[in-house]
Amino acid sequence: MTLSKPYVTPRGFLFGASARDAVTRSRAIPYGAGRAFTAVELTDSSLSPLVQQTFLTHECPDPSRPWLEALSHVPDSFAGVSLADPALMGVVNVTPDSFSDGGQFATAEAAIAHGRALLEAGAAIVDIGGESTRPGAAPVGVAEELARTIPVVRALASAGACVSIDTRHAPVMAAAIEAGARIVNDIAALTGEGSLALVARANVSVVLMHMQGEPQTMQAHPAYVWAPGDVFDYLQERIKACLAAGISRDRIAVDPGIGFGKDDTHNTQIIDHLGLYRGLGCAVVFGASRKSFIARMSRGEEAQHRLGGSLSAALSGVRHGARILRVHDVDETRQALAVAKRIAIGA
Repeated sequence: MTLSKPYVTPRGFLFGASARDAVTRSRAIPYGAGRAFTAVELTDSSLSPLVQQTFLTHECPDPSRPWLEALSHVPDSFAGVSLADPALMGVVNVTPDSFSDGGQFATAEAAIAHGRALLEAGAAIVDIGGESTRPGAAPVGVAEELARTIPVVRALASAGACVSIDTRHAPVMAAAIEAGARIVNDIAALTGEGSLALVARANVSVVLMHMQGEPQTMQAHPAYVWAPGDVFDYLQERIKACLAAGISRDRIAVDPGIGFGKDDTHNTQIIDHLGLYRGLGCAVVFGASRKSFIARMSRGEEAQHRLGGSLSAALSGVRHGARILRVHDVDETRQALAVAKRIAIGA
């Protein structure tokens, strides 16, 4: 069967010597240092029921060939941070109501100390947010968001940290950039008033995230034709908007937005097809840390007791192609990645 609009997901991963040998013999395609993939899954969501077919890489039909080179490309860095190994983005919530740590770091002093601890533990980026965007969260005024975040951004950036500002509001982006932030992490993917032009003009990097709806209502019956493909299409359009505005592709990373307007089936589909987003030619950011789907798949644990599930999701994300992990538990994630890497390369 001919697929009219194939989404291409890498499958059949190899590691270490096996990966190198298969690439040398043209039986696999590189997927980053010491990794390769031997097959691809082609999905056509324009048909009902959905059609998925799997091919060895050297037997792929012509429509998928242009995607293979894109899937093999790994950006060397993002915002000056090396992506030779997966980079950790440590979460600093300067809020009283975030789902995972609301109130723990609500003062500037506590948030700055926490950010420094995350950097010491191995975070390459600290992501500072002043507005909770958990399901059902109430919006925060710009003045309050500025008061919460800017002292923290300024202190950590002044100490040499690569700081990301987690906001969807252009005035907060502007103030954070002036205070030293190098990355804008926007759940609205620069669709807010003035955001796109501001980031283009400021020459900083951006994480474009997918969200269906708004935080207050996004979990009210989210619906997709095929979640991984629908998210891919959205991110592709936002990348095009950024390029047209003068934001180069190397300044862009993409985040499929686990839990943002998705139910558990959507989340698991997206995680399983995370490699699909490598075809966008940008670094893939993956954030599943402590999210509620982990509890629903386990025993209903509270956010601070979801470490095991968070690590499992993080390792799956890296296996499928994520290069930046947004996490709360930096030290534990760093250890899990280090051990997984050594096991994979057999050294």
